[in-house]
Amino acid sequence: MSLLKQTIDSILPLDNEAARAADARLDTLTKPPGSLGHLEELVRRYAAIRHDESVKPGRGAIAVFVADHGVADEGVSSFPQAVTAEMLRNIAAGGAAISVLARRFGYALKVVDVGVKVDTSANPLAGVTYRRVGAGTRNFLDGPAMTPDETTRALEVGIEIARELAGSGTTLIGVGEMGIANSTPAAAILCALTAIEPSAIVGRGTGLDDAGVRRKIEVVTRALEIRRDALTSGESILAALGGFEIAAMAGAYIGGAAFKVPVVVDGFIATAAAAVAEKIHQGLFDHLFFSHRSAEGGHALALDHFKLRPILDLDLRLGEGTGAALAMNVIDSALDLLNNMATFAGAGISGKVR
Repeated sequence: MSLLKQTIDSILPLDNEAARAADARLDTLTKPPGSLGHLEELVRRYAAIRHDESVKPGRGAIAVFVADHGVADEGVSSFPQAVTAEMLRNIAAGGAAISVLARRFGYALKVVDVGVKVDTSANPLAGVTYRRVGAGTRNFLDGPAMTPDETTRALEVGIEIARELAGSGTTLIGVGEMGIANSTPAAAILCALTAIEPSAIVGRGTGLDDAGVRRKIEVVTRALEIRRDALTSGESILAALGGFEIAAMAGAYIGGAAFKVPVVVDGFIATAAAAVAEKIHQGLFDHLFFSHRSAEGGHALALDHFKLRPILDLDLRLGEGTGAALAMNVIDSALDLLNNMATFAGAGISGKVR
């Protein structure tokens, strides 16, 4: 049995008893019932995903998956493809936005090269984990972006990373990405899964001008037509339109669900990966937190389509896991409130009058 199938088969439903225990604890705290709003729902869902009635917080980690895309040849990014390798180095060296936020919040940062075009593994960069599936995907206008074997391998990279983090005591994982041109396959995947028109989903990515956006819409529209017969299962959609890092993120979501570790989804591209993971295993959304509503493209439309509520809305469109890191801090704060606020009985405060 493949690691992918074995992992999917081990995913359990949410633990509703743990959620009820957390809810009961919330109602004993020195506050009006429900007054912490959506923070209380975050606590309940965290308990249910963890299968943990004690709802004890633990360690957080951010996994950033990095890869290149053949569709960059179509001029769908305002930055050259060489930037992917340069940003891989920058993130690992501590200079990127996600590096700063991980340090700020005390989260471990795991930077994973799943398929950057420039292979630095011969002289490994400090702070980079190498799980390369290939040197970037193919241009999906010329053929499928990935083979079925590559797709499975990339999914399993994400599962392996989630397993490693869970095994090290991580109890909350944030997932992000970096890869020049990757908002194009993400847009194509979301169009394939939602039937929303490319003109509504496609955004400016790294800062395209109006002509660049029109070109990007044309590329996504052509890809959906050319690959139409392959857009059936989650795996086939990934193979036809996806990327190594998008598949790895999908695998990390699947792995987190199997290992009872909540995973926090970053923005537009990470949401495309989550949507395809949900296609692979129905109900996976229940095991995820969606960090923020991105300003990129049709992210808000996609979230609305899937009836997903993000934690934050900050007009972010950077990627890297930055939104996930910020939302993880909100979840951690909710857990701290649950575990460290006084109870009515403990503080000698009168409860609500019936």
